[in-house]
Amino acid sequence: MSGTLYVVGTPIGNLGDMTDRARETLRSVDLVAAEDTRRTGRLLQAFGIRVPLLSLFEGNERGRTERVLAALREGKDVALVADAGMPAISDPGYRLVRACAEEGIPVRVVPGPSAVIAALVVSGLPTDRWVFEGFLPRRASERRARLRALRHDPRTVVLFESPHRVATLLRDVLVELGDRRTVLARELTKLHEEVVRGRASEVLATLADHEPKGEIVLVLEGATEPERPPIVELVAEARALVAAGMRKRAAASEVARRHGVPANEVYEALVREGGPTMGS
Repeated sequence: MSGTLYVVGTPIGNLGDMTDRARETLRSVDLVAAEDTRRTGRLLQAFGIRVPLLSLFEGNERGRTERVLAALREGKDVALVADAGMPAISDPGYRLVRACAEEGIPVRVVPGPSAVIAALVVSGLPTDRWVFEGFLPRRASERRARLRALRHDPRTVVLFESPHRVATLLRDVLVELGDRRTVLARELTKLHEEVVRGRASEVLATLADHEPKGEIVLVLEGATEPERPPIVELVAEARALVAAGMRKRAAASEVARRHGVPANEVYEALVREGGPTMGS
């Protein structure tokens, strides 16, 4: 029989967040596939765990996946871990999990901390609907295109970004999404944990004097529907256009387009109200 692949969550900073089950699993397996063997080695050493390590990172994932599969086929149990948090979340690993699923090799998850979830719940922004976009492209045009695609998305947005690029990202947010509510979470669960809340411009201003350090998660408010003006205000706008020489129906259509309301509703109210007229 084949072995089992365990997808194991590890602390994102505070070693006290390591679960008993995660420790027991790492002690029991025959091999640990790790994104950074040196970092994982220090983690295992902290808990007195001795087990062979195999590096599995983005650059070698395809080749190492086959090596891990070979061990699993021999009946060995393997644990997959990331540098921190849950594996395969903007980290290598999903190809290995998919390959195991396709071969019928058992895959079990040992849940642990997640920077995505930690930042989301501490942000104070809505958590009922949200989307994780990982790291946006480094190329400015591609990054801005990704942000534009989120312009009308009502879900809270969670992003990863490096410390030296986060100011650039916030400036792009201002241009493409507007000055919406933003939360910058840094070094979560660690000694220098910091959570900065405010509008995008306000969070950006806090970075003017110093470049932040450490792991950064950015949480953005989703798009909100603009508040619809009362019908009397819409009619007043339309009447002003009619007085300027526009036909009633065209004026109603223009006002409706501006505010995203049905044109017929504005037109019928405009006709009922009377006022300046240039025909229909």
